[in-house]
Amino acid sequence: MQQPATDSLVGALIDGRYRVASRLARGGMSTVYLASDTRLDRNVALKVLYPYLAEDHNFLERFEREAKSAARLSHPHVVGVYDQGLDGNVAYLAMEYVRGHTLRDLLNESAPLTPRHALAVLDPVIEGLSAAHAAGLVHRDIKPENVLMSDDGRIKLGDFGLARAVTTSTSTGTLIGTVAYLPPELVTGTAADERSDVYSVGIMLFEMLTGRQPFTGDVPIQVAFQHVNSTVPAPSTLVPGLAADLDELVLWCTGSDPEQRPVDAAALLGELRHVHKSLTDAQLDFQAAPAAPARSSATEVIASDLHRTTVISRPAQHTRIFSAGEAAAAPVDEQRPLSTREAKKRQRELARNARRPEQNLRRGNPRRRGAIWILVLAIVAALVAAAGWFFGMGPGALVSVPDVAGKPVAEAQSMLQEQGLEYRLQEVFDEKVAKGIAVGTEPDAPIEVRRFEHLDLVVSKGPELFAVPPLAGMSLEKATNALEEANLSAGKVKKAFDEDAAAGTVLSHKPAEGKQLRRGTAVDLTVSKGPKPFDVPQVVGQPQGDAAAALEGAGLKVEIAPEAVFDRDVPEGSVASQAPAAGQVIRGDTVTLTLSKGPRMIEVPDMVGRQVDDAERQLKELGFKVEVNEILGGFFGTVRAQDPVNESVPEGSVITLTVV
Repeated sequence: MQQPATDSLVGALIDGRYRVASRLARGGMSTVYLASDTRLDRNVALKVLYPYLAEDHNFLERFEREAKSAARLSHPHVVGVYDQGLDGNVAYLAMEYVRGHTLRDLLNESAPLTPRHALAVLDPVIEGLSAAHAAGLVHRDIKPENVLMSDDGRIKLGDFGLARAVTTSTSTGTLIGTVAYLPPELVTGTAADERSDVYSVGIMLFEMLTGRQPFTGDVPIQVAFQHVNSTVPAPSTLVPGLAADLDELVLWCTGSDPEQRPVDAAALLGELRHVHKSLTDAQLDFQAAPAAPARSSATEVIASDLHRTTVISRPAQHTRIFSAGEAAAAPVDEQRPLSTREAKKRQRELARNARRPEQNLRRGNPRRRGAIWILVLAIVAALVAAAGWFFGMGPGALVSVPDVAGKPVAEAQSMLQEQGLEYRLQEVFDEKVAKGIAVGTEPDAPIEVRRFEHLDLVVSKGPELFAVPPLAGMSLEKATNALEEANLSAGKVKKAFDEDAAAGTVLSHKPAEGKQLRRGTAVDLTVSKGPKPFDVPQVVGQPQGDAAAALEGAGLKVEIAPEAVFDRDVPEGSVASQAPAAGQVIRGDTVTLTLSKGPRMIEVPDMVGRQVDDAERQLKELGFKVEVNEILGGFFGTVRAQDPVNESVPEGSVITLTVV
């Protein structure tokens, strides 16, 4: 089926975990999608119930119950069930995804198969089924479509979605299964057990060996009646040359009475392997002429008259007492013991013979017996006629679904009503189809459906719109994540200074909060670079109060260094230095001020009588400046006078020496 671009689940995230990638197939009750498990990073097959089934409380309970039963089963030849849940009105089953093809694909290309190929394919299928039977599960819908063959050669039995736990099996008045492989007891209203699966396996083996199904008909009910009233022919009647052991294996599986079949898949597996070993290479590699491919088998739902709940148990082993005549009729070989295979054949023959006296006792008067048969044939004829009307002209007749895509909803409804089709209106968002226009139908046209089957008329609600979430105050990373969660995206990012917002914080966005946008629309963001930097004010030399006021007025914080310093150029109490002294700062930064203690006071020593060079050196070492006045050329180089002397003066003061 062509996958519609409007499947509302494609691209959706189910239950916060499964991202739907594409649709794989549609079945009688569900759609199967390829999805990615975002938690475990693996692909899964996601089976999603149709919405109208998910709304059926009883059906949903059964779906959940069967999912839990199937999840208990872990076997290399059974498709694993990982998870089950309900997300709104989406009921789903997460299963192992097997990349490859089905047995149906193989039969369409290569049927009939050689016995070697058929037995090799069937062996792992029966092995997986035997594990299910051991766990108390009955599959109920075995068919080539449910045998998965992976690209790496693994074979798995899938779709236990219709299986029911044997200990809780219920007959509800509805027969669910694929009619081509349906055991007769399900048609007549008897509850299914493991032997029902064995029958379906036998029909599947028949088709693998012959390329045909044993029973066919124009309508499903005709095929169902053949399962009840006819005997499955030996495969060699259609393909002369097949080994007799293969005939016996198929006929043993497909006995009309469940008592005639293997008790479960484990018993069948042992016999299948015995047959495989007993056949010669020529018998195993026998190749019949190609047959026309059988059509794909869909699961059918057929009405049944049984309305009761039954608990299925394994059939008890009974001991029968034979009459003397019967015992004498059974040949006894005293010369050698019977082989395992011969013993099984003898057991089946004795079981058939043991039922014959009971059948003879029930024969009664031949005239009465004839009347009963006439009545039975009349009932069967009436049922066939009713089925013919139902499926030919009545509610079960096939009707072509018209292509309503692109039509206004009123016109699309009219087209469906003209065909006598029942439908439900389903509204979906669509990026390309305008509101009120039909997107199509589910299932998609062109297709033929029964008149009584419900369709979904899918009508567009227009593009789905998503509100812009509140982003101001978030970091850029959080804002981007919030947009993705709202099915939007981050657009251009512009940066701007802001005196109040920390760097990296979203200041504003466009479109604004609450604006309704289409999926994936970009929202432009303005992000703060923090406060704008500026040159630090110069306050050196200013009184402490004036300096602090100037800095605080610029938005800076002021700290005073704990130790003041001497400074001969800056008065005491004024700013001797600042840190930082230059460069750029931003509001809120701190500037540290070091205050001046004024110039250092030093006592001037008396240098009178000393040589001028020595006096000048000592005074300079103390931090003074020296000025020399010479009298008569300072011939003797001796200090005769000094100003000032023997008093404290500021460091760096000028000391005048008079030299003669």
